[in-house]
Amino acid sequence: MAALRVRNLRKSYKDVLAVNGVDLEVMPGECLGLLGPNGAGKTTTVEICEGLLEPDSGDVELLGRHWNSHAGELRQRLGIQLQETQLSERLTVMETVRLFRSFFRQGPEAAEVIGMVRLGDKRDARVGNLSGGQKQRLALACALVGDPEFLFLDEPTTGLDPQARRMIWDLIEQFKRSGRTILLTTHYMEEAERLCERVAIMDFGKVIALGPPAELVASIGVPPPPAPANGNLEDVFVALTGRHLRDD
Repeated sequence: MAALRVRNLRKSYKDVLAVNGVDLEVMPGECLGLLGPNGAGKTTTVEICEGLLEPDSGDVELLGRHWNSHAGELRQRLGIQLQETQLSERLTVMETVRLFRSFFRQGPEAAEVIGMVRLGDKRDARVGNLSGGQKQRLALACALVGDPEFLFLDEPTTGLDPQARRMIWDLIEQFKRSGRTILLTTHYMEEAERLCERVAIMDFGKVIALGPPAELVASIGVPPPPAPANGNLEDVFVALTGRHLRDD
């Protein structure tokens, strides 16, 4: 059974069709990367899967459950890091993680999770005094504190320096080794190639390519110069979605 099964998902905002018949499956223990240019429909798709938005039509089955009948159970089994997590700037790091821990019936102690994201020396610092990268790591701690079976990560390393990004990658790989499942959105092709067993590329509300990164690279053949002779996932992305820039 798929950990996440999405069928014919559609969502419109006035006259904009944000998600247009998306089909996806994420298998247990898999990290699936969801890629696409700005405005492709990635965040809307993920927010529907997370139970934050209602679709216009289609079906989402998550861990064998549906949001309209098992919302309380699903919230106990998921970890969610939003693209922008708004945390109270007056609370300390420890107070913030303890607050999120209180929402779950089970999970590690707050101090353990703070140590996992390497914020132990900031446990008594107020959130408002943290750097952008430290806030990102705190948001990840809040997503992990319920010991989730399924983790949604929406651009978790945006704005992080290389050391912090690789630390997050190590945490994600550790999470995978424990048999958990991840849906990851990212703009970093290197990140998707390293972490994801498969990637889905979206554009204009549709999934236009799906498969292991190496297979997608092979499918476009040898890219023209100045791209590397053997190609990479960024070449696939550009070949499928075009070279023109998109507005946010």
